[in-house]
Amino acid sequence: MAEKHHELTPEELKRIVAEADTGGRQPTGVAAMVIAAAALAWSLFQLWQASPFPYLLGIGLFNDTEARSLHLAFAVFLGFLSYPAFKRSPRDRIPLADWLFAAIAAGCMAYLFLFYRELSTRPGQPTVVDLTVAVTGMALLLEAVRRALGLPMVILALVFLTYIFFGPYMPEMIAHKGASLSKAMSHMWLGTEGVFGVALGVSASFIFLFVLFGALLETAGAGNYFIKSAISLLGHLRGGPAKAAVVASASTGIISGSSIANVVTTGTFTIPLMKRVGYRPDKAAAVEVAASVDGQIMPPVMGAAAFLMVEYVGISYQEVIKHAFLPALISYIALFYIVHLEALKANIQGLPRRDQRPAHHRILSLGLNLTGFIVLAGVVYYGLGWIKTVAGDAAFWIIAVGMLAAYVALLKLAAHYPELRLEDPNEPLEVLPDAGPTIKSGLHYLLPVAALIWNLMVEELSPALSVFWAIGFLMFIVVTQKPLFAYFRGTGNYLTQLRQGLRDLYDGLVIGARNMIGIGIATAAAGIIVGTVTLTGIGLVLTEVVETIAGGNLILMLLLVAVICLILGMGLPTTANYIVVSTLMAPVVVEIGAQNGLLVPLIAVHLFVFYFGLIADVTPPVGLASYAAAGIAKCDPIRTGVTAFGYSIRTAILPFMFIFNTQLLLIGIEGPGQFLLVVGSAILANLVFAAATQGWFFARNRWWETIALLIICFSLFRPGFWWDMVYPPYEPHPGVTLLEIAKTAPKGAQARVWVEGISLEGDEVRKGVLLPLGDPAPSPLARLRNEGLHVMAIGDQLQVVNVRFGSVAEKLGLEPGYAITQVELPADRPAKEWVYLPTLFLLALLAWNQKRRNRSSPPPQESAHVPT
Repeated sequence: MAEKHHELTPEELKRIVAEADTGGRQPTGVAAMVIAAAALAWSLFQLWQASPFPYLLGIGLFNDTEARSLHLAFAVFLGFLSYPAFKRSPRDRIPLADWLFAAIAAGCMAYLFLFYRELSTRPGQPTVVDLTVAVTGMALLLEAVRRALGLPMVILALVFLTYIFFGPYMPEMIAHKGASLSKAMSHMWLGTEGVFGVALGVSASFIFLFVLFGALLETAGAGNYFIKSAISLLGHLRGGPAKAAVVASASTGIISGSSIANVVTTGTFTIPLMKRVGYRPDKAAAVEVAASVDGQIMPPVMGAAAFLMVEYVGISYQEVIKHAFLPALISYIALFYIVHLEALKANIQGLPRRDQRPAHHRILSLGLNLTGFIVLAGVVYYGLGWIKTVAGDAAFWIIAVGMLAAYVALLKLAAHYPELRLEDPNEPLEVLPDAGPTIKSGLHYLLPVAALIWNLMVEELSPALSVFWAIGFLMFIVVTQKPLFAYFRGTGNYLTQLRQGLRDLYDGLVIGARNMIGIGIATAAAGIIVGTVTLTGIGLVLTEVVETIAGGNLILMLLLVAVICLILGMGLPTTANYIVVSTLMAPVVVEIGAQNGLLVPLIAVHLFVFYFGLIADVTPPVGLASYAAAGIAKCDPIRTGVTAFGYSIRTAILPFMFIFNTQLLLIGIEGPGQFLLVVGSAILANLVFAAATQGWFFARNRWWETIALLIICFSLFRPGFWWDMVYPPYEPHPGVTLLEIAKTAPKGAQARVWVEGISLEGDEVRKGVLLPLGDPAPSPLARLRNEGLHVMAIGDQLQVVNVRFGSVAEKLGLEPGYAITQVELPADRPAKEWVYLPTLFLLALLAWNQKRRNRSSPPPQESAHVPT
């Protein structure tokens, strides 16, 4: 007899999301008003902090330390009020003890703001009151962490705190001299090296605003719009609802940093549709889980990690987005292909369309629409560029008026179509909604996203200011869209619709702040680990430990780091996991890679640890996303997690590939031809990998075909592996050659240099680094100084005279006294892309063979579910 599984009700799904993202407590009366007021105040404070108004008006100015202190005070205050202490704790009221904890914790977190001037006069000399506040605040922070993030993060933080105080009693390999309570608390609490460090600063500066942007978009109705548009465009294809789930999750992933919320938002509608057309329940749930979790690798939000990478790697936000875009794109394309293969294996069809025009008519219509969009985008891009050239500073207001006019015009267009609503997914869906009207009914939702991208990429404003202006535009849309719809549709009730718009704005601001509670607390808690590393030097010890275990084998070392990320990720949220693992493991990968001749850009290493921390969200038995999806699909959550992990293997190979082939991160691309070749080969490689792991290409794979597909995948991802066996990739030159390179290299170039010397700890060092050369300068020495590196030529070497603190050179581990002994330049050899020719020929042979076999044996129907 088949095992029955409980189907989660909409209320239970909302509770899962609330307990994970916003706190499970939903009190009424005064308590609810206090939570809402605090959340609203937090949102307004962050918007004020990001705006130019404090500088224009000269009031409400806060420095970084004060802003971090207030940011954490809000997060912890709301954390104690929103997250119950235990599972049996009441959800409909707030106990007196929690009110007390919230007030005391907020005071401890705000201590740096309240007494900033006094603390700045006694650095490293805390008073008894300072230490009392620090110890109390640390204890209450850990309790807030336990409630919001769970026990694993608390245990990890306590392990590192214990290591600080008991360093002399540790095993010899990891022993250190220890620290007193005064020194430890000064470092961890009363300065910006620990709890109030870089991670919390990024949360206060960038992450909050982007999470708020996503919450306001969702409140406005953009989430429903993305889901309906994906269903209308793709639902007719083979296995269409699954393909629509992938696209819808990628779209909502752009505005949401939460995989669980993504599953519940899109999965409630897509999972029943997938089951209806013939997907097995666990496969339908797994598709949604894999697509929703991967939403966190999709720029621009990326589960808040993108903003942390800006600080940790030392590159701009635009650069992070550029490097992260291609892996995210090919990961989603591969998942799209996986659901297509599942549909082929089970002979699953799509849903019928209402529009029964011939296919060539629909293709022609789609082509004309796409052409129109491309022409419109070109007119907008070059038109706005012309306005900027002619109007100068006045261009901002001219463009703002243009955006307002576009908003009104798109609303008027949308008013001709019914309001978008998600039907009951359990009701029969006889035909798909028409694609044209569905898409036209919500185009105005894309305007704030376009404004954000324009500010970031074209205006090159800071991320905080870019998203501030985008939020301002979005707030205007939230308030005005309903009254304007009423006007264009002639339904009246303008005042009622305006009040509803204001209510939506209020809800969006409150929800955005509540979505940030866990992230704010997580970044503060991760600061404990970061502070321990900077205080004790455990990072250097970890490098030696991992190198000893791996025995100098680079692949084994990367596998070890990946396993550590997976283990930590099963107990930590993505943001905290990224902070912890990047702090501990990223320097290890860079250092050991450099010692083995693999010079890896820092962004590649940070993306490596981020990806594997993310995959841990899928790994059973912990993944809440799998539990929520299984509840919707009425199937076993463990089986769902295992299936979803199988689908996510395509994401797991990407980090290994871009570590060894950084062109996948769009690094070192020369010209549009090579760009297209890299993108095309990477997409094809991940599709081939999906075919190998799913056991189906054009027919069911035989064992030798699976091996051949894996070899083809590897060759497409890393053609240099085979080419380097025949032609050495680099030629060595004397270290002084770096000056010639710095003189002529274009903007953004990197130099492969080898350094030797004695470190400050007295260890002999010989390693390679990828040295960014930045912008051209009047002289080679000046260009290197701009990157923080002061050198002097001695014979055929360059002596490092000084390294500027906080510079790129310092992040690469260069120290005064090192000598740049060698520079590697690309060898003159045939292009490695010639490897693609035999690889593609082998792929074509496999395809021909499977097609021939497939014609003689059609695929069997999967009997786990009968389509209705």
